[in-house]
This record gives sequence, structure tokens and C-alpha cells, in this order.
Amino acid sequence: MSIIREETPEDAADIRRVNERAFGQPNEADLVDALRRRGAVTLSLVATEDSRIVGHILFSPVTIESAGAGSPAIALGPMAVLPEYQNRGIGSQLVEAGLKMCRDAGHKLVIVLGHPNFYPRFGFIPAKSLGITCPFDVPDEVFMVKVLVESSSIVPSGAVKYQPEFMEV
Repeated sequence: MSIIREETPEDAADIRRVNERAFGQPNEADLVDALRRRGAVTLSLVATEDSRIVGHILFSPVTIESAGAGSPAIALGPMAVLPEYQNRGIGSQLVEAGLKMCRDAGHKLVIVLGHPNFYPRFGFIPAKSLGITCPFDVPDEVFMVKVLVESSSIVPSGAVKYQPEFMEV
């Protein structure tokens, strides 16, 4: 089982390597670096095995905009695991730990653009079902939301506005 912990400044190069290898391109690693540089990271966790970083997950602030008002939420992503460590539950550990920490910090809603066969096991549902829309042209089933609190009255509807760095990925 992996050890999940918060990122430290010394982890940046290893986090970059994990994202580049997991996605097979530098775009997600560039996104993480850009969000970190601007201080637009809510939570960044790493998974380690034998003191080696093998996975990473990042959460950043978003707003759900409707009728000129914005409601705060959190975006999950990217989430990456080194290819040779995939299918061992490391991604699930990262998601579970991150969602718990977001809930404990008082966040109410998490948005994800991800695999429709992976995220529903953590309680994510299509965002469209709650009236939440994506700024990217993606299939409805890959844009999901998880409500972190029991009261459904807190769920705003509207268009998600990501950090500007997401528009460059």
C-alpha cells in the first residue's frame, strides 16, 4: 500500500515526471507547474512507495457561474500514476484521500473531467444532471461532479469556470 502525503517543494521534479509519463506528453505536467507557480492549488497529494513518488493528484479552485454570480467549487485533476504502478489501487487511494481532505476543509463540491468508468465508484455523477456545464467540448459522461456534503440545497447550477491555465492544456 502506498503512503499518501501532501506535496512538498522538493517533490516538484518527481511530480512533473509522473505526469509526463502517465499522460505520455508534457501538457498536464505544464498545467501543474503553472498552477503551482500562480498559487492556484487547493491541494496536491503524492503517493509514494519505497520513498519513490509513483502517483500525484491535484485539486484547484473553480467557480460555477450563473446569472452573474459565482459559487466556489474544486476541480480534481490532473491525477496521474506511473504506468508501471497503474492498476494497483494507487489512483483510488489518491482520490479517496483527496476527497476526504477537501470535505474536511469545508469544500462542498468537486468537479472532474475524467474516465466515466473510474470516477463514479467515488460517487461522481454526470454534472449535467445537476445543471452544471463544462466550458470544454467533451462528452457529458466524462464531466462529473461529487457533492461532498449531504444537503443537496448547496448545489449551484451554471457553467464551470476553471483557472486560466486549464485553457492552455
